[in-house]
Amino acid sequence: MSRIRNFVALILLISTFSIFFYTTLHLKATYGHQPGHDGLLKGRDMKTQPPERESRSVLAPSLNVSTFKGLKEMIPQNGAYWNRLLYAALKSLKNDVNGPRRAAPWSRCTEMTRELLHTNVHDFASYPVLFQTFLDGMSCRSPPALIEQPRKCESDTEGSDQAFLLFAIKSTPENFARRQAVRETWGQERVYAGGARVRTVFLLGSSTPDDPDLTLLLKAEAQHSGDLLQWDFYESFLNLTLKMNTFLEWAQKSCPHVSFVFSGDDDVFVNTPLVLSYLQSVDSSKASQLYVGHVITSASPLRDSKSKYYIPVSFFDGQYPGYAGGGGFIFSGALLQPLLSLSPIIPFFPIDDVYVGMCFKALDVFPQAHGGFQTFDVKDTDRENLCIHKRLMLVHQRTPKQIKKLWRGIQSPFLTC
Repeated sequence: MSRIRNFVALILLISTFSIFFYTTLHLKATYGHQPGHDGLLKGRDMKTQPPERESRSVLAPSLNVSTFKGLKEMIPQNGAYWNRLLYAALKSLKNDVNGPRRAAPWSRCTEMTRELLHTNVHDFASYPVLFQTFLDGMSCRSPPALIEQPRKCESDTEGSDQAFLLFAIKSTPENFARRQAVRETWGQERVYAGGARVRTVFLLGSSTPDDPDLTLLLKAEAQHSGDLLQWDFYESFLNLTLKMNTFLEWAQKSCPHVSFVFSGDDDVFVNTPLVLSYLQSVDSSKASQLYVGHVITSASPLRDSKSKYYIPVSFFDGQYPGYAGGGGFIFSGALLQPLLSLSPIIPFFPIDDVYVGMCFKALDVFPQAHGGFQTFDVKDTDRENLCIHKRLMLVHQRTPKQIKKLWRGIQSPFLTC
């Protein structure tokens, strides 16, 4: 009898272990992390196809169709191509409890053929060449990294994410003088008053074939300064949305606990002490929803084909939401993951700050206008006025020499305003 009891107990133990082992494998297959996209893709034209690896889009737990109510109220459901893509994604989100389909791996993301575009966009052939190239790669996400900084936000002493403000500066490979001026002035990585630690990264794509190859110089710069992030896509005005989305992926992975993020150009002047003072004064109940800058309201697409902001009617039909000008704005680090979760749903738009505004609209986060952000610059008569700049958080545009001069001026103990 005792042998029978022992045998039954052994069978039960083996069965329990088997169920647990199978469940663990199933959960891992369902929810486990999938590696990022591989491949070399420059200018969104495929060159090589290494072995594929799938990637899974990470969605915020509460993301559903109702999340997009505000955006849907602004953007009609009609025949424009972008509008159709948006509503098709929302329909997929509604019908599929697992969320939208996975994006194609990077090396296959341009498999959308010109025939498909010609079929869906009746006047595609009339679009400017750069706009056609943008449409070729609208579904492209997660380009391979060429230069990484995975430990950027870690504290030197505590080994944890201690960044209060992260400067994410859009730059291009040839703009070394601008980057150096930022490093020597407002983008210095240090701890300011009140223990606010500032970190800085410069966001780069790759030079086009018509530009000099700066690969070796950029590697040396990255090794010396430790602040370059570069990805394998060609630099282009219409690729700035891809650059922003790729930065969000990097930041969510490498700086997940940063308090605030500044996104801006490499030719702006920032009054860092004033910015930090402002951020430290933000009410804790509002800090997690902060999106502040020079807000552009009631904007509409420009239909002039000669403008770099040109948007064809057949591509997008509707109004733009209020958005902070891309020259420089700040948002809460708590919004990194929610913003990133929208990438598989809201189609890329060729104007990056408008796209960011659309994402915030979908999240029901409203841009706050602040007079301290002057992305369209101050009056000509005030461009040399140090007291004016000491009261502002950002002005746009300035040369490297002007940035250094302004920084020295507003820091001078002899300045009386």
